[in-house]
Amino acid sequence: MPEAPFDAIDHTILRLLVADGRRTVTDIADQVNMSLSPVKRRIERLERAGLITGYTAVLDYDRLGAGFEAFIELRFAGDTEVEQITAAAARAPEVIEVFTIAGDPDALVRVRADGVHHLRSIINELRKHGAVRSTKTLMVLGSWRRGGGVEPPVMP
Repeated sequence: MPEAPFDAIDHTILRLLVADGRRTVTDIADQVNMSLSPVKRRIERLERAGLITGYTAVLDYDRLGAGFEAFIELRFAGDTEVEQITAAAARAPEVIEVFTIAGDPDALVRVRADGVHHLRSIINELRKHGAVRSTKTLMVLGSWRRGGGVEPPVMP
């Protein structure tokens, strides 16, 4: 039997979970004016459908000793495959995300470090594989993040 289409209630459930992934099913049920069981089934359906891919904690990196954040622009050498870069980045625990992008540069790597010397070692590690032609580093001075994550798109 095919899954039911997603509706405005599903959208509200997604929005509530994006704002707080630890929100209880009881609270969500109250917010959408439904009983617990149908809300629980909807959340499970959203998970099965791949709209909810996981739940995560937001960390205070300053308190963890990795409060120095930077973006490293990577320009690939010759016919470097994206997989080579992501494999090298995956070996560095300081790498948070890798974005392959259109235009110049080829990729943007978000990293966390405990200071400039640590950052330099991360950059050197990314460079030493020969797949990176050049880098440019942008140090983060401050940031803003939408609470909890990105809102799901508005339903038509």
